[in-house]
Amino acid sequence: MTLVHVDQSDAARTLLAGLEQAIDAVVMIDSKNTVTHFNAAAERLWGYERDEVLGRNISFLVPMAIRSQHDGYIAANRATGVNRIVGHSREVRIERKDGSEIWGSLSMSRVEVNGEITYMGFVRDVTEEAKRRDEIIPLALVVDKTKRAIYIAGRDARICYVNGAFTGMFGYSLDEATGLIPEEFLVGAYTSQATLAYLDRQIRTEGSAEDEILLYDKAGNEVWVSVALNAIHGADGKIQHLVALMTDITESKQLQSLQHHILEALADEQPLLDVMENLCRKVEQIAPDVVCSVLHVDSVGLLHPLGGPSLPAGYAQALDGVAIGPDVGSCGTAAFRGEPVLVTDIENDPLWLPYNSAPLASGLKACWSMPIKTKDGRVIGTFAFYFRECRRPSRLHHGIVDACVHLAAVAIEREEARNEISRLAYFDALTGLPNRTHMRQLMERAVAECPADAQMALIFLDLDHFKDVNDTLGHAVGDDLLVAVTQRLHQHIRPGDILSRQGGDEFIILMPNCVAADASRIAGRLTEALSVPLQLGGHQVPISASAGISMFPDNARDLDSLLKYADAAMYKAKQAGRSTHRFFSNDMDRVNEERLRLSTALRHALAQGGLRLHYQPQIRAGSGDLYGVEALARWHDPVLGDVSPAKFIPLAEECGLIEQIGVWSLREACRQIAAWQKAGLDVPCVSVNLSPINFLNPGLPALISDIIAGNGLAPNRLMLEVTEGAVMSEHTTAIEIMMQIRAAGIGLSMDDFGTGYSSLSRLAHLPVRELKIDRSFMRGIETEVCALAIATAIVCVGQSLNMTVVAEGVETEEQRRILAGLGCDVIQGFLYSPALSAFDLEAWLVARHAERWAALVDERRAEAAQEEMWPGALAAMQSREIDDRR
Repeated sequence: MTLVHVDQSDAARTLLAGLEQAIDAVVMIDSKNTVTHFNAAAERLWGYERDEVLGRNISFLVPMAIRSQHDGYIAANRATGVNRIVGHSREVRIERKDGSEIWGSLSMSRVEVNGEITYMGFVRDVTEEAKRRDEIIPLALVVDKTKRAIYIAGRDARICYVNGAFTGMFGYSLDEATGLIPEEFLVGAYTSQATLAYLDRQIRTEGSAEDEILLYDKAGNEVWVSVALNAIHGADGKIQHLVALMTDITESKQLQSLQHHILEALADEQPLLDVMENLCRKVEQIAPDVVCSVLHVDSVGLLHPLGGPSLPAGYAQALDGVAIGPDVGSCGTAAFRGEPVLVTDIENDPLWLPYNSAPLASGLKACWSMPIKTKDGRVIGTFAFYFRECRRPSRLHHGIVDACVHLAAVAIEREEARNEISRLAYFDALTGLPNRTHMRQLMERAVAECPADAQMALIFLDLDHFKDVNDTLGHAVGDDLLVAVTQRLHQHIRPGDILSRQGGDEFIILMPNCVAADASRIAGRLTEALSVPLQLGGHQVPISASAGISMFPDNARDLDSLLKYADAAMYKAKQAGRSTHRFFSNDMDRVNEERLRLSTALRHALAQGGLRLHYQPQIRAGSGDLYGVEALARWHDPVLGDVSPAKFIPLAEECGLIEQIGVWSLREACRQIAAWQKAGLDVPCVSVNLSPINFLNPGLPALISDIIAGNGLAPNRLMLEVTEGAVMSEHTTAIEIMMQIRAAGIGLSMDDFGTGYSSLSRLAHLPVRELKIDRSFMRGIETEVCALAIATAIVCVGQSLNMTVVAEGVETEEQRRILAGLGCDVIQGFLYSPALSAFDLEAWLVARHAERWAALVDERRAEAAQEEMWPGALAAMQSREIDDRR
């Protein structure tokens, strides 16, 4: 309460003169509540002239609604002196003379003048302020209730306002934060100074700024926020206020940190188990109310634990090897269905009945499992949350799972890719056996760990005639054969032995702690097991293998020598009749080296034109006329000398050169017969031997047609000889190619007929026009009943199928006579001539023609002498000679 004593009239006049000049409205009343003073400001505020107010009761200026109670308020203050209306400022509604309403801020003073109590009221127009306050109140309510933290700082950067969300986020109340600079209490050890500088620079230059920054709450905890700053400028253009809006992004930052941490671990090539354990721990830090688990699903649908550090002891191991299924807990079922599975009550849910004892004993009551999938939709794992209460996952849990399932997929796919790369690098893709590279590593380790007094055996095993299977039945059947062979080998080696596929049809078995006798016994078991035919894709495939054995350290102490010696022994086994085994001996090394030199020289000869064709005549049995010639490859090496075809043709098959030799023979034979044709030398047909591999080349018919056309030959001047095995196979490609060749007018001859597994019903439908009786039947045809019977049967087969029958290897006149008597069409062999060079064949043909002409002359002379008709007979012979030349 303000109490003023005024005793002098001059002082009173002075006071009234001052009040008259006051900006605020001043109204004074006496002890009877009569208005005694009403200054100019009061006139403006109420709109009344002072003459209209002075002398009237103060209630005249009071709003109608409270006039009746107004005098009572003043009387109570006069009587009691209780300070309820004096000494306080309050807003009052004012009704002006024109009927309008305004708001005024009223403060009262109690003045004692000559012992009489007088009240003095000061009123200031606050209508605009009240209007702005009414507008701001709803906004203030919104700001205070929003979840985004807000603070407002003044020109001096000190906080003048914070909302409730700010207090909730950082722990500071409005009173605690007011007057503080944000950097003084929100910034901590790991707050980015660069980000603070960037925000300050943007505010000063652009007036606004946004970024993410790490701040600290009252308890010192890290709080990541996304902050948006906006400057409010005054009339002078300077910053008057700074408004900051902050959103808590701690969870998302934690997830980002988690992702970064796991991806960094993957980049550092950390083991998958370590990465997944780390992932689970990080997740449990972000969401302490969960127990995290990661399982891998292998290619056959079995579960394997990858991470779960907080799971019950032994629980993860109990899951190892469990098959996924429609009712295998949350994880097994999620993996089986390929969709999330939520079980809010492990104790009673049927999915968990066989498995719930362990989690329930550890207080885990609910489980939510999410399948981990590859990009193509294949399930490769599960990511699960266990809860300690029966509940559903929260929004935070969903966010964590969304991030972690992707991370787990990346980690597991990376591990699978690494395993696949390792498998491709170190294991044979077809059989799954260690390949050549991995086998060398295993062998080096075995040699290094071999005790000084121990022995090891190395078996080099090669399948016999595997190329025939590939060439006749196709590569798919060949692959099946290799897989079946692998299975048989596994059944007959010892548990500690190492089996490897070296490529093609070659296998190696390394046998630690094995003496020669044991190695021989095992090798015998292997070759015996592989001698039993296999049933593959509707075919019964005969099979056998040859094996070579080298011993460590007796034969060699280094791997390369052991492999080389076992390889040499294997070739010795093949030479011994195949389907057997041999130990290495020193003379085999020389044989192996010779084989290597020979194969190298053969490649060089083929590339440099070192091969030649020789031609063996084929004579019609009835007339003695030339039927054709067979082109046979010959090789004379400057160093090695003449190399037998029996030696270099099998070598070419082993080295993969036989197809090239066949194509070269085609070109050279057609070139030669065209040259003879141009020179007027009549060679009706040339036969060229081709490998079964040639008949698997779809481009063969076109190639032959180009060669024939390029040399200007008629198609019937060429005969292609194929082995019986190639013709009798069911390989679709080979048969189709033969059909195309025959349709083009080119002849096909079955070579070495009777030595293979012919099917007469099959033969009748093949495009073959010629059968060749193998030379092996000629040796006993004169004395052996069986040989004669076979030759007779072959001739009969050929005649019944309208095929020309050619007998090879005929060396005696008696053999020729027998074959002619059987009805054999063509004779080929040393009886007439060995294979000759092109030049020698030309001379042979000329000499044969002269010989036949001389014999004919002698015959006619003898006839003429008998009939005494020599002149006429001679003339007739000369005429016939002229006809023959024509």
